Amino acid sequence: MDCLLMRHGIAVERDEWDGSDGDRPLTVRGEKRVAQAVGGLGRLGVQPTHVLSSPLTRAIETAKIAHSSLRVRSAIQIVDALLPDAPPNQLLSILRDLPPGSCVLCVGHEPQLGMAASVLLCGRPTTSFSLKKAGACLIELRALAKPGQGVLRWWLTSGQLRTIAKRKTEAGD
Repeated sequence: MDCLLMRHGIAVERDEWDGSDGDRPLTVRGEKRVAQAVGGLGRLGVQPTHVLSSPLTRAIETAKIAHSSLRVRSAIQIVDALLPDAPPNQLLSILRDLPPGSCVLCVGHEPQLGMAASVLLCGRPTTSFSLKKAGACLIELRALAKPGQGVLRWWLTSGQLRTIAKRKTEAGD
């Protein structure tokens, strides 16, 4: 199984938003950068079979952009295991229920995504890993989603993903 962790894009600042934090949407710039970063994912050959998203608006919007651009056939699943303060083991439980050959895109927030990555890669939660907005990492899980059993394939910022999309497009791919 491939587990692709992606942080939501740039959202409206908290002090500029009158509603609840969970309802903060992506900015126009955030939507554009997510679309460009997802273009990089496509150029890397990422083809998710499942998309999981945090229930917060900015994550759902990011997941929708990725879902559409990468032409994922299954519906987006909204899961509380991707909320910013969710314990990383909740996500591992969900991953264990997916078919072994799956490629799952998980769209969420920091610090939860970094903690989940650290559990998959190192076997324990740590704050040493973090994803930038619209950044992503690909972790290969050769067996069931067990702590410390993941293999890091790549960890890229949004800027790196956008560059990959642009370079490949310019090269005529």
